[in-house]
Amino acid sequence: MSFSTDDFAKALEQHDYQFQKGQTVRGKVANYESDGVYIDIGGKAAAFLPHEEASIGRILNLAEYLPLGEEREFLIIREQDADGQVTLSLRQLQMKQVWQHLAELQAGNQSVQARVSGVNKGGVTVDVKGIRGFIPRSHLVERDNLEALVGKALTASPIEVDAERKRLVLSQRLATQAASLSQLEIGQLIEGKVASIKPFGIFVEFEGTTGLLHINQISKSYIASLETLFSHGQPIKALILDIDDIKKRVSLSTKVLENFPGEMIENMADVMATAETRAEKMRGNLSTPE
Repeated sequence: MSFSTDDFAKALEQHDYQFQKGQTVRGKVANYESDGVYIDIGGKAAAFLPHEEASIGRILNLAEYLPLGEEREFLIIREQDADGQVTLSLRQLQMKQVWQHLAELQAGNQSVQARVSGVNKGGVTVDVKGIRGFIPRSHLVERDNLEALVGKALTASPIEVDAERKRLVLSQRLATQAASLSQLEIGQLIEGKVASIKPFGIFVEFEGTTGLLHINQISKSYIASLETLFSHGQPIKALILDIDDIKKRVSLSTKVLENFPGEMIENMADVMATAETRAEKMRGNLSTPE
């Protein structure tokens, strides 16, 4: 039974390859042009990968980056034209994969390297694996000289990942805090400074993180006013009562250092001066938070 060239052509025309925009296909490098690469994806015409769609990064030599005969996955960014040719992209597929990876990092409270590319009033712009992102000034560790950060790689945690809006916001402060939390343990005596005073307690900055010394954990006696005991920037020592890795919170206590109720109110200086000795006696009693 004979099968002519015309029959073969008709058979191809009748075959529906279902190549659609947004579809991921597997193809093999077939031929090079000055402005791109032809990729064999099994259709009636070879697909085309433009040079600018070859990678997120800059590619000087397409033949080295995509050797002849190499098989890879590509993203269809333009459906078949009149000749049955589709247009492919590796760059957009890579970007899609990076966005997915960033979303996974955000969900897992993990960090990523971000290189600072520019500065504006609100913070710094960064490059994360080819994706443009932003770190607000309030989420930077060094906030005074932003120009000095340009070109530097910062460890930051994604806090907003929106691939559709191409919006990526990160926090260096949270990443630093998470790293600091991993070095802390319950019962540890910390030395820090009063960062802020609230009606419910004081926030203490130490070792790259911030802990809360709740008003009920300052002394065994009632405290009428925190402002009469503490001032902004005041050095203070306290014991770590609890560490919440999920909420990134550290609970502190000076009450456990008191030898008698009200000692922190009456003679805080003595409690602070002998805090190490007092903490050593108390560590065995901190297996559960008070």
